[in-house]
Amino acid sequence: MGLLLNIEKDHKELDELMLVFETFKKNSESFIVNQSNEHSKKLSVELTKDFEMEGENSDAGFSATNFQQKGFNISFDISKQHFELQIAGKHNMENAVAAVAAASQAGISLITASEALKHYEGIYRRCQVLGQKRGIWVVDDFAHNPVKCAAAIRSCQPVSEKVLAWFQPHGYTPTKFLRADFVKEISEALRPEDEIWMSEIFYAGGTTTKDISANDLIEDIKQTGKQAVFVADRNDFLEKAQSHLKEGNVLLLMGARDPSLEQFSKIIFENL
Repeated sequence: MGLLLNIEKDHKELDELMLVFETFKKNSESFIVNQSNEHSKKLSVELTKDFEMEGENSDAGFSATNFQQKGFNISFDISKQHFELQIAGKHNMENAVAAVAAASQAGISLITASEALKHYEGIYRRCQVLGQKRGIWVVDDFAHNPVKCAAAIRSCQPVSEKVLAWFQPHGYTPTKFLRADFVKEISEALRPEDEIWMSEIFYAGGTTTKDISANDLIEDIKQTGKQAVFVADRNDFLEKAQSHLKEGNVLLLMGARDPSLEQFSKIIFENL
């Protein structure tokens, strides 16, 4: 079975990346791509095996339509077969449709796939709802690159009129390299009432030049007109953010690589 290719963004390494997937395609018996992505669709082998979102390419074999989100649950249709999942976000519909397309190649029917996905509850630290306290929903998410942070924010927006998102970037070099992308993606995802908070970049050790701060991203986001706050020490975050939260809001906690993030999120929830 080939790769379910869904390249998220056009980075400088795109040409090299495409060559890698071209090689992978040549060595695959079956290859499925996302026709809704301008880059991946160029690698299409057979449209009837591919998938797409919201009728963007009616010739694709698996087309997702009628997306809806109620709370943290989503629903959509594929070829008149209804699907319901206990996870949030349009990006998770995309992931599900990719899985359905792959399952179909293994002989799994849409009805069977729909029944299986109905009981799927997501995975650890992927839009993981820790619970609701004082009327505030707390969500823990592994989001760590620009596109995933934006997707995590958007997945919480149907739940509340305000999302207060906190993010801890990791790695000085990756953060510096993706600075413009972080600013663009997060700024575009935030609504006027939403807020993005960041704590200092997680350092895992090794040789590096600490020539960027999470505050640089925050200042850049402020320049776009969106609400952004820097709190260097994450242990000070909840105390400073408390007054910005009210009943019905979503508190979204994002970050990766740092093994203590799971415990940090639990502490935030317990002390909210």
